[in-house]
Amino acid sequence: MIAVLNVIMYALNLYWYVIIASAIFSWLFAFGVVNARNPVVSAIGNFLYQATEPVLRPIRRVVPTLGAIDISPVILLLGIILIQQIIIIYVYPMAF
Repeated sequence: MIAVLNVIMYALNLYWYVIIASAIFSWLFAFGVVNARNPVVSAIGNFLYQATEPVLRPIRRVVPTLGAIDISPVILLLGIILIQQIIIIYVYPMAF
């Protein structure tokens, strides 16, 4: 049971970094820092979009944007923190 919980925690930590990378990449793309015509950059952007958009889309439907600021990644990161804390506080002690 503990091994399964550890895998879940590692997956949540990995997804945390994917969300942050996606946000940074979107800023770099919006300000024209990266070349979108480069195949490597395009592949990275496509991967980050496909990895985060299915989770961010329902949040964007519920939470309106604040002008040009999209706060859905912040809400998702807070949700990941909440899930991790629930696992640490409530589920890990029951596994022993």
